[in-house]
Amino acid sequence: LPASLGRGWLLATRGWAPLGSGTGSCSCLRWRRQPTLLLRVARQSIGTRAGGLKAAKRGGDSKDVSVQRALNEETLVSAAQKVKEAGRDFTYFIVVLVGIGVTGGLFYVIFKELFSSSSPNKIYGDALEKCRSHPEIIAVFGDSIKGYGEATRRGRRQHVSHIEYVKDGLKHMRLKFYIEGTESGKQGTVHVEVKENLETGRFEVRYIFVDVETYPRRTIVIEDNR
Repeated sequence: LPASLGRGWLLATRGWAPLGSGTGSCSCLRWRRQPTLLLRVARQSIGTRAGGLKAAKRGGDSKDVSVQRALNEETLVSAAQKVKEAGRDFTYFIVVLVGIGVTGGLFYVIFKELFSSSSPNKIYGDALEKCRSHPEIIAVFGDSIKGYGEATRRGRRQHVSHIEYVKDGLKHMRLKFYIEGTESGKQGTVHVEVKENLETGRFEVRYIFVDVETYPRRTIVIEDNR
């Protein structure tokens, strides 16, 4: 090859391009450097941007996953808290129901003891009133007659002794309590028996009598329906 042509081929292979022929009789070519370095830089820049976009996309996906995980954890915590509150409310509801049941039971027992005709306290109160209004009792014990039951361990005389039994298919009840009045040293023991009336369902008096425990001893009959 000619020297100029060989040089041109060598320069062309290394990134140089012919600029044009010279003027006049000069047959030599002028060469310019091709922008190989600029292309390489541009390619690297494009690759870097693509990598950044991929990294940004991966970072965005990771952020979305973190947000979704946080939302899921918050949902689980909220659900657990709701279950806990529901259990606590249910416990309060059960406690309220138990309280209402206990209160209702207490009211029933109090009503039965104070107002039912079959309660020992009601029978005791009726018998005591009959003793207070009986002329012979007033003559022996005086006025302001009061009654009391058996003495307790603390010395309180409030317990009225009574027994219940069934005879001929009917309920019976016997009571015993004590009375005293303004007459000093006078004390009496009251015996009461009542029997159930099947027609009315109430207890009716069979007898009420009082044993005078001081001299002269005797028995005062208040009522006898035997």
